[in-house]
Amino acid sequence: MSSDGGLTSLDLDDWQALRRHLVRNASEFAPEIARDKALLEALGLQPKSRHLIDFGPAALSRLEARAMKDFDVRRQLEMTAKANFDAQSQTHGMTLNLMEARNHSDLARRLNDEARNRFGLVAATIALEDTAPVPLGWKTLDYGGVDYIVGENGLSLLGPDAVCRVLFDDDVKRIKSAAVLRIALWREGRPGLVAFGSSDFDGFSPDMGAELVAFVARVVERVADRWPVLA
Repeated sequence: MSSDGGLTSLDLDDWQALRRHLVRNASEFAPEIARDKALLEALGLQPKSRHLIDFGPAALSRLEARAMKDFDVRRQLEMTAKANFDAQSQTHGMTLNLMEARNHSDLARRLNDEARNRFGLVAATIALEDTAPVPLGWKTLDYGGVDYIVGENGLSLLGPDAVCRVLFDDDVKRIKSAAVLRIALWREGRPGLVAFGSSDFDGFSPDMGAELVAFVARVVERVADRWPVLA
């Protein structure tokens, strides 16, 4: 026994021996246990008659605890499903708006407006390496800038490490986390980035799925391909 009278891992064998003894002598001990109200209350049991013990309170307590746990899990799943559905719906609406863009500059403006209005983000930008003319309203990256930001083989970067001034200019002061996606434009596959900035440290995190923002990046690629870049 432990100092407070409880069982420890060292006397489990003693408990099993005591249990076997009680079972073998149930007819002798049952009446005594039924009359011991303090013991029954401590065990969460309730005497119903001289030789009958009601296990209802203890059983109901366990069932209620299990039901509450199941309810919490189900509620969390429902909330997650609803959040995912809402995010997908907003992304589809954003896509339709981007497809209405009239030129590269309008595409960049619509992307930024949609990110702010639909998702409450600080900013969204499109950046392109300066190996040829860069559309008005897009950010300009030095040659090799895409690999420098997301890694030579990286397709995306999410979290605080994705926040950089070259992508967000003065907005970077309010941005705590970002999602940056690699894009390739036109036949020559010019390297570029689509970036989203959040004022929340947990707005984008490395362990977060990038499927929706990657989908938007692919839309930007295809819409931007409609027009050539004018020198």
